[in-house]
Amino acid sequence: MATIAPDDISSTVLRRMKEGGFDFARVHPIEFYAIFTDEEKARQAARSFRGESLNAQVSQREGGWHLQVSKVMYATHAGIDDFEHDLQELVAPLGGVLDGWGVTQEVVETRP
Repeated sequence: MATIAPDDISSTVLRRMKEGGFDFARVHPIEFYAIFTDEEKARQAARSFRGESLNAQVSQREGGWHLQVSKVMYATHAGIDDFEHDLQELVAPLGGVLDGWGVTQEVVETRP
């Protein structure tokens, strides 16, 4: 089975978002995820994310400690790739591994 590069996955997701009518013209909270085996390491990573456009939460779930970093930004391939790279640089030395990203797409109802 061929391995898909992370940027190929992001390209696919962004393309599907476009097909679904996602509003790329405005900023959205985009969620980035990492998993740790150690709670303190996850919390240490979370403390690195402070600021008005960032929010970080740590929770225990099956498989370990999950870090969720929410960043308000435009949903662009370059922006997502850059933030994932920076997140990887932070979590890898702490024993964490990236676990993808996501964004909530608003459903716009149209009335006949």
